[in-house]
Amino acid sequence: MELQIYNTLTRRKEIFKPINAPHVGLYVCGPTVYGDAHLGHARPAITFDILFRFLTYLGYKVRYVRNITDVGHLEHDADEGEDKIAKKARLEQLEPMEVVQHYLIRYHNAMSALNVLPPSIEPHASGHIIEQIEFIKKILDAGFAYISEGSVYFDVEKYNKQFHYGKLSGRNIDELLETTRKLDGQEEKRRSIDFALWKKAAPEHIMHWPSPWSEGFPGWHLECSAMGTKYLGETFDIHGGGMDLMFPHHECEIAQSCAALGHETVKYWMHNNMITINGQKMGKSLGNFITLDEFFNGNHKLLSKAFSPMTIRFFILQAHYRSTVDFSSEALEASEKGLARLLEAYSRLKKISPAKTSSVDVKGLKEKCLEAMCDDLNTPIVISHLFDASKAINSIHDGKETISAEDLNELLEVFKTFIEDILGIKTSEGNSNNDAYQKAIDLLLNIRLEAKRNKDWATSDKIRDELTALGFSIKDTKDGFEWQL
Repeated sequence: MELQIYNTLTRRKEIFKPINAPHVGLYVCGPTVYGDAHLGHARPAITFDILFRFLTYLGYKVRYVRNITDVGHLEHDADEGEDKIAKKARLEQLEPMEVVQHYLIRYHNAMSALNVLPPSIEPHASGHIIEQIEFIKKILDAGFAYISEGSVYFDVEKYNKQFHYGKLSGRNIDELLETTRKLDGQEEKRRSIDFALWKKAAPEHIMHWPSPWSEGFPGWHLECSAMGTKYLGETFDIHGGGMDLMFPHHECEIAQSCAALGHETVKYWMHNNMITINGQKMGKSLGNFITLDEFFNGNHKLLSKAFSPMTIRFFILQAHYRSTVDFSSEALEASEKGLARLLEAYSRLKKISPAKTSSVDVKGLKEKCLEAMCDDLNTPIVISHLFDASKAINSIHDGKETISAEDLNELLEVFKTFIEDILGIKTSEGNSNNDAYQKAIDLLLNIRLEAKRNKDWATSDKIRDELTALGFSIKDTKDGFEWQL
């Protein structure tokens, strides 16, 4: 069974063949750390966490690089406006790196809550200024950039004559609107489609470094080209990110790398689609975003309640990563119920005692789940297969069907592999705090059982009623009890 991934560059599914198997180089665009992470940040993090997990499961040795943008990402576009982090620092009277550290800690905490594995390397743009300057020198030496008033710009028109600018996004530079430079405030450029490799810093600009051209700072696009090649080599396997980065960010990365090195660096480009609200992309620029903390505590007008990190993760995985997901509180509530049903079946599976023979057919579940994952990470199909198996588990639990020890062990292995290891869903047993919490509820319900045996109905009813009032659903069974929140 071979892994197929959709290559955005070629616009088709391709069999994944690493450049230097079993080693795989994976680079993913990380956050610009000037505010709290929102649901739009969660989707690429979870998408490429799934890819990282699955490649590792297949036996590859993955070097996963996820960058942190902490300089050069300007407010209006790639070349104009105030640096977003510097603006936050100025408004809050902080050092820019204080802003970065504050929001980076919060980002990491949110990723940990979502059970997103840390990357192998997490380089910062501000820590790689020298590498970016050296990369610019290569582009200048190749004749694809020019210096203008202390800034350095990439010459898109000249580059396009030898290579192809727009091949990733499907854009044609001749069709891009050529506005008047003076009206753009971009008099330094030869053409408005040229983009900055280095910007001369204005006197009030907080973040700046010395360079051969001026005291300034690197353009936003440059960091990924410089850091990707530093840590993964001049050619590497996969570059990922959100679909909103295809143009101009990733398009400019391809151009920079071809100009500096004479060839492309990335074999497979992968892009996750957007999360929308009422058909609009969720993001800071549109002001319609909900932070992950707001999801976790429920403090937002669009939310009916708080939602756990695993509900958020499950909600995202129920859609294919290349499809749009339209957010609503109702959709999250449906995901919450679906996840509870799946985890309840998994919990029941762990408690089943095997019979001599099986009356259910659970063979082939692993192969079906693997086939779905190998089909461009089709997590919704994996989840549907697990739900199908859950029906059999519930029938066995209710005494309507039987399962042999061999089949039971196989089913346990499949559920553990796909729910926990690949989909990255935390179960209560996988978290020490949740484990203690579960044991505490079990203790209360065992006391209730003992009270019922002693016909102490007052104590039995009190425990049941108070737990029910707190939101617990309690079901008496022939073997004792079951509960869920």
